[in-house]
Amino acid sequence: MKYIMRTCDGREDYADYVKKHIPNLIVVKDDGQGPMKCFERALDVAEDDSAIHLEDDVILTKNFISKIELTISERKDMVCQFFTMRKDDLTKGSRIENGSNFISALCFYLPPKMSKGLKNYFLKWERLDEHPTGLDLTVADYLKHTKQKYYIHIPNLVDHRVGKSAIDSRRSTKRVSLTFQDPME
Repeated sequence: MKYIMRTCDGREDYADYVKKHIPNLIVVKDDGQGPMKCFERALDVAEDDSAIHLEDDVILTKNFISKIELTISERKDMVCQFFTMRKDDLTKGSRIENGSNFISALCFYLPPKMSKGLKNYFLKWERLDEHPTGLDLTVADYLKHTKQKYYIHIPNLVDHRVGKSAIDSRRSTKRVSLTFQDPME
């Protein structure tokens, strides 16, 4: 399984934190073409392998790798989401959701060959003009199109750093998990 992190200029401290905790992390840096092209390149890097796709502004839980790999071992053929901000997280816990409900690209798992399938779908995605930074919407539309559900893991295994979004500065600075525990220094 590949661990692939998307990053951009000005976030070197964030990227260094993730690199410190995930051996063999593959870094895909925005080359100035924007977050969607960076995401496309990250999907290419995954090739036919299974992959954890991460953004650089994650905070990892302690024992992140062992926790995430255990979760994936139980559902190798299903997309898994490791960060959400939903009220249902507190009342329903871990659960299966309809693919059309997928939101947030902070940290998620794609099974083997799915990154390639998602990229092929992405290249024809008709909502790009409407959502030029909609990585998660692309995933949601792909899952809906392919009639797949996905798994949300509670407690979340990553949290989102408080701060300004590099993708869209209009987003809230406090996009944080309701269930994240045990941050890794």
